[in-house]
Amino acid sequence: MLNAYGTANGCLTGLAATIGGEVPADAVWLDLVEPTAEEETHVEASLGIDIPTREELAEIEASSRLYQEDGAVFMTANLIRRGDNDQPESSPVTFIVKNNLLITIRYHHPQAFPVYVKRAMKPQATAMTGWGVFISLLEAVVDRAADHLERVGQIVDDTSRKTFGTGRLMGGAATKPLARPRGVNLEVLIQNIGEEGDFTSKMRESLVSIGRVVAFAQAIFDQLKQSREMKDNRARIKIVQRDIQSLTDHATFLSGKISFLLDAVLGLISIEQNGIIKIFSVAAVVFLPPTLVASIYGMNFHMMPELNWEYGYPIAIGLMILSAILPWLYFKQKGWL
Repeated sequence: MLNAYGTANGCLTGLAATIGGEVPADAVWLDLVEPTAEEETHVEASLGIDIPTREELAEIEASSRLYQEDGAVFMTANLIRRGDNDQPESSPVTFIVKNNLLITIRYHHPQAFPVYVKRAMKPQATAMTGWGVFISLLEAVVDRAADHLERVGQIVDDTSRKTFGTGRLMGGAATKPLARPRGVNLEVLIQNIGEEGDFTSKMRESLVSIGRVVAFAQAIFDQLKQSREMKDNRARIKIVQRDIQSLTDHATFLSGKISFLLDAVLGLISIEQNGIIKIFSVAAVVFLPPTLVASIYGMNFHMMPELNWEYGYPIAIGLMILSAILPWLYFKQKGWL
């Protein structure tokens, strides 16, 4: 699909872009969403550029993502979104600027694009040129990344509360930690932590690729003719670069917190498993002496003096009960139960 946008009264406006005709002369942005071969050929012929294929977009080396060719600047970054099933989807998006016309090629639907289009339909204080729209799109992408990381932070905090409880009870000079809330499934917590860890990892990868695009664009601005618009663009791109750096640091912090939570939940699972094993171990030790007594008096030898005792049976029962109670009291005194 080919979407064309122009400007009117400082606002972004939609233009008709028909296949087979010329690209509108007043267009500042062509947005190719999952373009067909016919659409790519049409744009290439109209602008005199070679649009990279989907396979070329996926290449990770910088020389294939950031370069100049045929008087155009090509920049590719991985953008991330949450899919319909709330799973992270990462896909490369290419930004091409030629003669102050912006062309974007993408094969998925980052939420930053429709958000920017809706916002840009109102009067803007920034220059509505190809480079201006490019920077505005980067700003929208960074804002969306910040929203994603805020959501990850909320999920991590909620998981932390479920893992460790909600606080501490004061008991004199000491404190007693609250027990983990009942009904919390540790396996579900591990799954949630793993999903957010995967999302944060993809987000850091996306921020790194966007940072490379921003640095490359800064170098291009230094080569272009110094004008008031270029000065404004350079100032805006520096702000975007600082935002990306702060978000990258925040993503690194969240990754460390997620790793800590994962280790903590695995530790709690291990503690619960050890507690279950301890119960079985204590039960085995407690019932071992009674089993020994019962085994001795269950023998079928003729010469057993205790067989003729009048009170042999109740004595044997009492001995078995006593031999079970004594280990239990010992474990209780040691604090093992």
